[in-house]
Amino acid sequence: MDLTVLSYAIYLPVGTALTVWVARTLSRNGRVFLADVFQGDEKLADAVNQLLVVGFYLINLGFVALWMKTDQHIARAQGVFNSLSVKLGTVLLALGVLHLLNVYVLSRIRRRGLMDRAQRPPVDPQGWAVQAAPQV
Repeated sequence: MDLTVLSYAIYLPVGTALTVWVARTLSRNGRVFLADVFQGDEKLADAVNQLLVVGFYLINLGFVALWMKTDQHIARAQGVFNSLSVKLGTVLLALGVLHLLNVYVLSRIRRRGLMDRAQRPPVDPQGWAVQAAPQV
């Protein structure tokens, strides 16, 4: 077997497994965060969580597939490890950047929701207050 094909055969399942593991971890642990972001609306949190997971898979698995190709012919075992380290390292960095981007966007949404809750009066207004006449 050609060593270039061997590097593909190792890279594709490892890159896919890393993507699936990160997506499941983010989905499972992000659910609580999303419920807080959406002020306890569990159905909305689950729906957004599922949409984020689908988008995460599409972007990352597409990147893994596009990044698989190499123009170099790998002639030695060292080349297999060199190719895999660059490719898998890049995939891991892309996964990390997308994760940080998701957390940043969701924290901005959460912060906005907390500010909206803080600006509401504790009780509904009962009417207009009458201003007292100035004392002379």
